[in-house]
Amino acid sequence: SNFDAMPDGAYIREAQLVPSPKRPGIPVPLPFSAPTLWRKVREGTFPKPVKLSDRVTAWNVGTVRAWLNAQVQA
Repeated sequence: SNFDAMPDGAYIREAQLVPSPKRPGIPVPLPFSAPTLWRKVREGTFPKPVKLSDRVTAWNVGTVRAWLNAQVQA
């Protein structure tokens, strides 16, 4: 997937992280929905995104990978 090819210093937006009914079949790294993603961010169980500009919010790829690896280890 595109996520696997991205460097750790890159940023990834919500649409590239979670599945969407508008883009069926597109591989994404997270197995849950956008509302679940934001709930996890609010609860502190998923890394907070970075505000790149007024209208662009994204997650650091390396941080998301570290979170995914920690889930596998748990």
